[in-house]
Amino acid sequence: MPPRLIAAAVLFLPAGAQAATFDGASLSWPWALPFAGILLTIAFAPPIFRRLWHHHYGKFAFFWATLTVTALAVLYGVDTALSALSHALLGSYLGFIVILFALYVVAGGILISGTLRSTPLTNTATLAFGTLIASVVGTTGAAMILVRPLLRANAARLHNVHVVVFFIFLVGNIGGALSPLGDPPLFIGFLNGIDFFWPLKNLWQPTAFVVACVLALFVAVDLWFFRTDKRAAPVDAGAAEPLRVHGLVNLPLLAVIVGAVIVSALWKLGVSITVYGTVLELQDLVRDAVLVLAALASLWLTPDEHREANGFSWEPILEVALLFAGIFVCAVLILAALQAGRQGAFAWLLDAVTAHDGSPHLVAYFWLTGILSEFLDNAPTYLVFVQLAGGNAAELMGPLAPVLAAISMGAVYMGALTYIGNAPNFMIYAIASERGIKMPSFFGFMVWSGVVLLPVFALLTYVFILQR
Repeated sequence: MPPRLIAAAVLFLPAGAQAATFDGASLSWPWALPFAGILLTIAFAPPIFRRLWHHHYGKFAFFWATLTVTALAVLYGVDTALSALSHALLGSYLGFIVILFALYVVAGGILISGTLRSTPLTNTATLAFGTLIASVVGTTGAAMILVRPLLRANAARLHNVHVVVFFIFLVGNIGGALSPLGDPPLFIGFLNGIDFFWPLKNLWQPTAFVVACVLALFVAVDLWFFRTDKRAAPVDAGAAEPLRVHGLVNLPLLAVIVGAVIVSALWKLGVSITVYGTVLELQDLVRDAVLVLAALASLWLTPDEHREANGFSWEPILEVALLFAGIFVCAVLILAALQAGRQGAFAWLLDAVTAHDGSPHLVAYFWLTGILSEFLDNAPTYLVFVQLAGGNAAELMGPLAPVLAAISMGAVYMGALTYIGNAPNFMIYAIASERGIKMPSFFGFMVWSGVVLLPVFALLTYVFILQR
């Protein structure tokens, strides 16, 4: 039974069922093994068992998720296992996958036609534009609008992997740092009292710095490969066709998605249902319903030829949906242990983020938030570190603003370090792979991100954190 059927089963559990809660403080490090297992499977299975992985990736994810839930049921009881499963799939995964699905479908109906030259100037401008709009339509929305035109433009290049990798860095992650709409961690902050415009006011300088550094590195790399490609296989440019945007009906649907997300955060109805300890607020369920309806409206209103010209298919979103279902289930226990604070297996984190004089250690907040965000879901990781910093929104926007900035930058920027650090990463990877681009493996991508991003983050640490 694949992960999507697990989610369906949980949905039909008795709404008023009383769940046995599990204490994160009682969870020791071996509970992290299934999560490590699913990560290693994602890392090694595609290059070693390519054909098997392509046809059965959902079963791999299901195995590790089942191992986690079964171990919980044996050691803590069935009710506790169902509580963890409900929290993972209904409390975290459901909202995540619905908004991802809606953005994938709606943005996939926007077709940019015409001649987009695969020159360093054009590629750089595309990446810069995507980075700019990522905080408005979200990293997923910006990525889904621009990834296919960028892939088409660079299809004839002998070396085009680097274009996709830098696209993931900038459009899929860093560009979302300036508003709660851009990246889920900042939206979590907004839900917990952080002002909507706080990220823009406080993060624009470090974000501009990181974007400028990464774009400069991209220009150097793309120029190198562009000249190499021209010497190896000169391409006749042909007649240029003007750029046109089709499927404009999807633009108001994107606005509906953005509006639904904002309204659900502000509109508190005080009505909820509880499914095995997981509270589902009515406004969140209404938001998810609106997002699904927006996606269905896009499918109905967008001409089929636009999606066909875009190379739209369901495989990338299906792969993301099944793999992340397994990841969310396996990660729920690690997040519970993190939330246990000093009583949990990760108590050392609290010591690490506190200096000898009792003041917050900004460098530790930035790097530890980032390192955990590249493997765990960055939204709850952000929330864990915000709670470690006291959790008071007024103080975090006031005297503790440097701490909140360090946490926010770590959660958003370092999601670019792995394929699973942020949802658009794997989506872009899946679309590029489907188009025949030989994307780097899990560890190969980490080599790219380590070489490009880690020096930039180290420089950022010196300029914007140590100097505070």
